[in-house]
This record gives sequence, C-alpha cells and structure tokens, in this order.
Amino acid sequence: MLSRIPIILEKIKKEDLDKEILRIAIIAELDAVNLYEQMASLTENKYLKKLLLDIAREEKTHVGEFQTLLLKLDEEQVRELEKGKKEVEELMEE
Repeated sequence: MLSRIPIILEKIKKEDLDKEILRIAIIAELDAVNLYEQMASLTENKYLKKLLLDIAREEKTHVGEFQTLLLKLDEEQVRELEKGKKEVEELMEE
C-alpha cells in the first residue's frame, strides 16, 4: 500500500465507513510488517536488524488492535473468520 489508500473513502456508505477505515489501517500495518521484515533480512547490522524486527512486532500488535475493533463492528467478518478457521483446521486434519 505504501501510503496510498486503495479505495475512495468519500464513496463509502456512512454506516460502512468505520469498518473500511479499520480494514485500510490493517492493510497499512501489514504492509509495514512486510517492509520492516524485508529490510531486516537485508541488513548485516545486528542492531538495525534487531530494531526493525522489534518495530515489525509492534506493527503486528497494531493489526490485532484494529482487528479487535473491526470484529466488534462487523458480525459478518466474525462469521467468515470462523469459517476460514474451520476450513484450515479441516485441511490440517487430512
């Protein structure tokens, strides 16, 4: 994503706006995790690597925070996440 919002927020229905903002925030945090982890894998400086990985972990916490609020606002998302979880568990049993 790198600072570009993938949708036009002004076109979103008012009742869906907060959910879309949360989804965009999750995308941004995951993008940051990927960026920091990729940079950490490239550097040979152990202090820079340690710092980048620490910041990536913090971004993962932010994902959890945004997701927690999204799940409180979107019951359909809760149901679909549960379906996805069950599908993966079934695949892992095979």
